[in-house]
Amino acid sequence: MLTSLEIRDVLIIDRLSLTFKPGLNVLTGETGAGKSILLDALGMVLGWRGRADLVRQGAAQGEVVAVFDLPKDHIALDVLKDAGISAELGEDLILRRVVTPDGRKQGYVNDRRVSGEVLRDLGEVLVELHGQNDDRGLLNPRGHRRLLDTFGAYDLAPLRGAWRDQTEARGALSLAQEALSKAAADEDFLRHAVAELNKFMPEIGEEALLDARRRTMQAAEKVRVDLAKALAALGGGAGALLHDAQRWLEGASEKFDSALDSPLAALARAQIELADAEEGVERVLRALDFSPAELEQVEERLFAIRALARKYGVLADDLGSLAESLRQKLEALDLGTAGLEKLHTALSQAELAYRIKAAAISESRKVSAKRLDRAMAAELAPLKMERASFVTEISNGDPGPEGSDAVTFTVATNPGAPAGPLNKIASGGELSRFLLALKVCLTGEFPGQTMIFDEIDRGVGGATADAVGRRLRALAERAQVLVVTHSPQVAAFGAAHWRVEKKQTDKETLSTVVPLTPADRIEEIARMLAGDRITDAARDAARELMRA
Repeated sequence: MLTSLEIRDVLIIDRLSLTFKPGLNVLTGETGAGKSILLDALGMVLGWRGRADLVRQGAAQGEVVAVFDLPKDHIALDVLKDAGISAELGEDLILRRVVTPDGRKQGYVNDRRVSGEVLRDLGEVLVELHGQNDDRGLLNPRGHRRLLDTFGAYDLAPLRGAWRDQTEARGALSLAQEALSKAAADEDFLRHAVAELNKFMPEIGEEALLDARRRTMQAAEKVRVDLAKALAALGGGAGALLHDAQRWLEGASEKFDSALDSPLAALARAQIELADAEEGVERVLRALDFSPAELEQVEERLFAIRALARKYGVLADDLGSLAESLRQKLEALDLGTAGLEKLHTALSQAELAYRIKAAAISESRKVSAKRLDRAMAAELAPLKMERASFVTEISNGDPGPEGSDAVTFTVATNPGAPAGPLNKIASGGELSRFLLALKVCLTGEFPGQTMIFDEIDRGVGGATADAVGRRLRALAERAQVLVVTHSPQVAAFGAAHWRVEKKQTDKETLSTVVPLTPADRIEEIARMLAGDRITDAARDAARELMRA
């Protein structure tokens, strides 16, 4: 429920604070007094699309604050949750929006900055605006199915789930078909590539090892000659000389006590190191002992691996993983036909499940349509339209998550007159009453809902206007209703009443809203009955309207 509305520096309003009540809230005033400005301001804070030049001339910015009191299960709490905004139960929901003269707007929810999209999402579930030319709800044929579903109160979740399953099954089949088609086009390449890679089976790091082995072999011939000479020197010349020196020193050491012990020890160590060097050189020579055929084999393998890497555009070390990937694609191709059969079966089952659920919902809609038509007939009679007819037509439409039914509200205003879409057949006054009757039928017990009717009683008067006022009051027993009206019969039914006034000075024109006391209400309704010159008879008539 909308509890209060504060407006600062918007159009011809400088400062305005309104406190609304449950039930039927009535706003009246002369034409041009500024009633539409209130709706513009409320629309701004709710994120509705509207005029851009909202800031009062000379002001730095305009601001609108709307406060709502919500029950614990109001759908607006889900919108807040989706937007990442926490709302404690029992707290007011405070919406605020600021607009600058250049048209830039910034919104806030409970003092947290939000986008205009969040405000629009909240506005859609907090307030409904209805007028003769309103196409956001009842007059928009695209929304008739949703309204009928709301009236029928059946569960659409299983049908939406069946549509989702069918969509996913169709998508999976399409992807599989696309992949199979592409794989089939590449089948020759896949089989050739897999056979070629399987023939070589290169291992990770093999290319580097072969390259190092090849370089070693290429340099081996020159190195082997040098190593052979070194080995001959170590084993033949150097070893023999060291052995002779050791023998001569040992013979001389008997005459010098221990003076030659140190040289003898050094010679012994040298012989050991010399033997180690000789063994190492022999080991390297054995490693270099290969045939030219072995070098040819290494080069052939190395060049083949590098050629494969260039051919397939990968690193040599990635050839193994490429081979595995191509083998998997080839296996998928071989198994593709069987897989497609399974996916076709799954899609057929999903389509059947959707058709069954859609057919069940379609039957429910037909039942609900008849109930709605009867309810509308009962509502139109008190509105002095007992000779008019209302028919909910259901036809075949495009399948979707909520079925394949197209729903259109059609009316005939007089017996024998052709029926047609609601928004094309009814005149202004008739359309107002059709809209009101629809709203009464389609609105259940929704605590916290606020509905605004903008001059929906235009074009009707007398007993018909009285009937409109009574239906509005009945609707206000289920939800908060705000009505902007020029009809004294409608105004008389209000639980709370405000008059919109425009004040002009030499410098500016300002609009304000005045809450009316019971005595003020008599004067205002008398004015609406009699015009500028209010007579006692008009006051008596106003009192009679309020008593009735």
